[in-house]
Amino acid sequence: MSTIKCIAAALAVAGFACGPVQAAGQAKNVIFFLGDGMGPTVVTASRIYKVGESGQLTMETLKRTARVKTFSNDAQTTDSAPSMSAYMTGVKMNNEVLSMSPDTIAVAPGKDANNNNGGVNNCAPDNGKPVETILELAKKQGKVIGAITTTELTHATPAATYSHICHRDAMYDIAAQAVPGSAGYNTALGDGVDVLMGGGRNYWTPYVVNTGNKETDNERGRADGRNLLNEMTAKGYTVVATKDELAQADTGKLIGLFSKESHLQYDMDRVASKKGEGTTQPSLAEMTSKAIDVLSNNPKGYFLMVEGGRIDHALHGTNAKRALDDTVAFDEAIRVALAKVDLSNTLIVVTADHDHTMTINGYSGRGNSILDISRSYRDGQPSKDADGNTYTTLVFGNGKNRPEVRTSVDSAEARSDGYLQEVGIRMGGETHGGGDVMLFADGAEANTFKGTIDNTKVFDLMRSALGL
Repeated sequence: MSTIKCIAAALAVAGFACGPVQAAGQAKNVIFFLGDGMGPTVVTASRIYKVGESGQLTMETLKRTARVKTFSNDAQTTDSAPSMSAYMTGVKMNNEVLSMSPDTIAVAPGKDANNNNGGVNNCAPDNGKPVETILELAKKQGKVIGAITTTELTHATPAATYSHICHRDAMYDIAAQAVPGSAGYNTALGDGVDVLMGGGRNYWTPYVVNTGNKETDNERGRADGRNLLNEMTAKGYTVVATKDELAQADTGKLIGLFSKESHLQYDMDRVASKKGEGTTQPSLAEMTSKAIDVLSNNPKGYFLMVEGGRIDHALHGTNAKRALDDTVAFDEAIRVALAKVDLSNTLIVVTADHDHTMTINGYSGRGNSILDISRSYRDGQPSKDADGNTYTTLVFGNGKNRPEVRTSVDSAEARSDGYLQEVGIRMGGETHGGGDVMLFADGAEANTFKGTIDNTKVFDLMRSALGL
């Protein structure tokens, strides 16, 4: 019987049996792209920065769009942990909680024996329970799974895909949940996450000091002395630490940790690096390409999460240029993915976990650099505030950079890599925003993404698309 006839018969006759045919429009694969902190203003500003007002980013060429509500179980403005967890589980949870039930109370971890933060998991056994993630569901159905990021691999967004814990900062314990068969492993992952890439190797390797060589010292390493990478090697993983090693890796299970400590470099700095780790770090697009190559070997399909995580960090620092540049690098990863997949059986979803307080203000003329001072659309002359001072087009609602007395902003300074935009309310650092975020989708079952939806609904739609 032909595929068309088989599907038609299945619709007409309840319980009709035929050969294993993928249902029309159902996704074999899903790639979920998460731009951390990539609110609507960030998308608009990045478009202007890269291709001008009338251009389009790759994400904006996807055929379906929606608005996503991001509030958490206990807050109007979410942090990344519950928002990403909502995408991965379909459940609202409290701020700072990772993939746990709504009654879970966030309890900050204590320091480890070496005085490192995030060392002691303070979650009590009766403090909530794990909630099944879409990666775990996919694994049960024989699919392979992956999570890649430009942040630490134990950071909130990637951690929500493979771990369950009451506080996002317990990163040593989060790492242990990814190691198949070892102490602390999240057994719901079956034989493990097939592809993991990011930064923060210290959470996976032992504490070492006083070797006389800062390359071998690991002051932020694990107090328990475990080398999780050796444990993963024993389970069949290829472990890589540079972009060259990544390029040469085969198509088996893979973990890549491309920074000794902390996150990967901002893409601008990685490209400009002349020494140090930045010269050896892959781009997010390169990581995405390799992940697809590895996961595509599974005949039953895959689920892959790709995070552009440092967009958020630049925004917290009110450094708009790095935020826009990392958004463009994130968009390049989307372009690479689209060139490698078949949209007839692959669903691509692009969204953000939350907004930020950055805004486009004033009445700048078209063609004025989005990073420059505002220049009037009427005559191209610098715009002035009520006191006669120039100001930048991009500003933030809050953050550190609020002068006691405003003075004019110099155009060259505003366009420099390290310029920090001014803010309205002085705080220790810029906060997230509580506004809705954008979602773009294309491919199999993309037509189901529409309207204004909750972030938990995105999980439901992806799960339905995969037939889980």
